[in-house]
Amino acid sequence: MQRSTIGKIENSLKNCHEYLPGAVSSMNRLVSPSIGFERGDGAYMWDSDGKKYTDFHAAFAPHLLGHNNKEVNDAVIETIGKQRSLFGSGPVALEGELAALLCTEIAALEKVTFLNTGSEATALAVKLSRAVTGRDHFIVVQGSYNGNTDELACNVFNTLEEIGPRVSPGEYPIRPLGAGTVIDQQRLVHVVNFNDLDSIRYVCSRYPVAAVITEPVLQNIGVVKPDDGYLAGLRALADELGFLMIMDEVKTGFRQGVGGYAAVADVSPDLFTYGKAVANGFPIAILGGKSKYMDVLASPDLSRRPLVAGTYNGHPVGVAAAIATVNILKSQGEVIFSHLEKLGALAEQGITDVLTARGVAGVVARVGSAFSFYFMDHAPRDFHDLLVNHDFNRDVEVRRKMIGEGAYLVPVATKQCSISAAHTEGDIEFMVERFAAALR
Repeated sequence: MQRSTIGKIENSLKNCHEYLPGAVSSMNRLVSPSIGFERGDGAYMWDSDGKKYTDFHAAFAPHLLGHNNKEVNDAVIETIGKQRSLFGSGPVALEGELAALLCTEIAALEKVTFLNTGSEATALAVKLSRAVTGRDHFIVVQGSYNGNTDELACNVFNTLEEIGPRVSPGEYPIRPLGAGTVIDQQRLVHVVNFNDLDSIRYVCSRYPVAAVITEPVLQNIGVVKPDDGYLAGLRALADELGFLMIMDEVKTGFRQGVGGYAAVADVSPDLFTYGKAVANGFPIAILGGKSKYMDVLASPDLSRRPLVAGTYNGHPVGVAAAIATVNILKSQGEVIFSHLEKLGALAEQGITDVLTARGVAGVVARVGSAFSFYFMDHAPRDFHDLLVNHDFNRDVEVRRKMIGEGAYLVPVATKQCSISAAHTEGDIEFMVERFAAALR
């Protein structure tokens, strides 16, 4: 990189620190070490000094095909070249193309609507569930991040002092993810643990519950899998008790197949939310589900219709990127997902072998291309299990040492690692070697 270019980058990074709170636009990016990345290509990123990193973070998981996939980028460029602008009025053919593609390829989807962020999609899902059921209360899962809106931004990472010991059946105190919210005063949100159907029934026996919203695999605290029968049991409870089942697939969607984790589990929720990997890093989010619920968004009865409004909803750039990404996964999916599974298995086995050779209590939890390592003797099944048994400090220390050696895992304990289709077996070997060195 030329010295003049480096100088310009250094000045721009100084501007970040001077004019942006925390130097970032999303506080999730406020980590240590704080690295100013300048370029991404495939499985790699380069920082402002030109240092190369093999990326296992993938910007919190969107880059399923790798950074700056040429086919996806070309589709965006072509869309701009055809002057497919943001019109702000009437139906748009490009949105119809994506909607038909999704609803054709994903059996459980009958209708969809497009938004810009996962947080918008999950907030609308909850609002729609209330409109459909006429109920106000809803249930969230401890350790499942479902967006930054007031009612949903709670109870991801907490201490035992904040939420207390495990209770089942029962619920946990609401713990907002930041200041300025009144979530703890509204008393409409109820928090239970993952894999705990008894607590869902317990809450539903006491309050009129409109919906339960959860990630099918908790991927904001690593990879915490559902117990056998848990998701099917949640589906059965929704049918029995009359609440809607909302599956938040903003992170899990499209990483194991076009149908998301719901297809893997063979469970059909009432509503889905998608984001991240569906457009390989371009901004778009999706709320979809059964027609009888989705049609309420356009109900002629205004007293039943939730407000859906967003100038940038269905922006042609994000829509074009999503069409290209889904078409790639549709036409090349067998090869791509086989490759991802192979690399995921190599990562899992490699890290497991290192832990065994070092005599360190540890385990790898993995679903396809998403994995996480835990310093405990078993894979966690809920947040309390993780909180009591995992060595969080060692987790962060290992990640920071790996970053120093060129393998980028976000330096936050338990955060999911993501493999892209652009990674090679050599990249996995490199990562495992750096893990072994960091563990020393």
